[in-house]
Amino acid sequence: MAKKTRKGAASSSGSSAAPDIDAAGIRLMQPDRSGPSGKTLLDFAGGQNLFQQADARQRQLNKERGLPLNTGIVVKKASSGQDNGSDDDNGDGADEDNEPAISPFAERILDTTLWCVSIAMLHFTLDVLVQNQYAIEIEWPVIVRRSLQALGVFSLLFYNLHRHASDPRLLPLRLGLPLHVQDRLRQAVFFVTSSLTGCYLIYITNEYSYIAVLMQAPPLGCLWVWSVVEMDLLWAVPSLVIAVTFMLYNGYGI
Repeated sequence: MAKKTRKGAASSSGSSAAPDIDAAGIRLMQPDRSGPSGKTLLDFAGGQNLFQQADARQRQLNKERGLPLNTGIVVKKASSGQDNGSDDDNGDGADEDNEPAISPFAERILDTTLWCVSIAMLHFTLDVLVQNQYAIEIEWPVIVRRSLQALGVFSLLFYNLHRHASDPRLLPLRLGLPLHVQDRLRQAVFFVTSSLTGCYLIYITNEYSYIAVLMQAPPLGCLWVWSVVEMDLLWAVPSLVIAVTFMLYNGYGI
């Protein structure tokens, strides 16, 4: 107790005896603008040829999409006019040595796997919810088997119809159509799919027996959600309006 008293007295006496700081006595200095002395992240990236790999990747995508090779190239080499001319002449030869880490086909496969696993999880959830709605004993092996079947079907559809960043073509084939035409065709396909799927899902939930709803509602729900997600806003909103209009016109409920 005595130690604490002495410490408190010492701290109070020390704080009271602290001199006042005069702001006018503080020296003003400019910050150091000489730059970093060691290697920076840009230097490390340049030493690992990361910029050249990114350029090679972008040129490969441009070639597959039918775009000019220099489209989207951000990194420019600061060299003389002669060097620039040689780079333009040998646009492919200098960068073909630096192959991209992942091919467009592999990127398309990974993109499909990521999305379709999520869709299969949605199918699993909807299947469980429908069985709970009708107070049916849940058969987990059956639900898992249906989810795996949905994973296979949606993987095939997603691989061919989704607009992948690495390959924005409608199908992994050379259709000979411009990309903007393929995009509009893709939007039209998903618009029709969303409208028909939404209306039919509303129809079976109001007109069919519970057995039909149990079998058809989960895959139709996944197909409807995926179609809406794939569409642009100008296409998605009218498709939803069609489904709501169909429900109100026929007096159905949700």
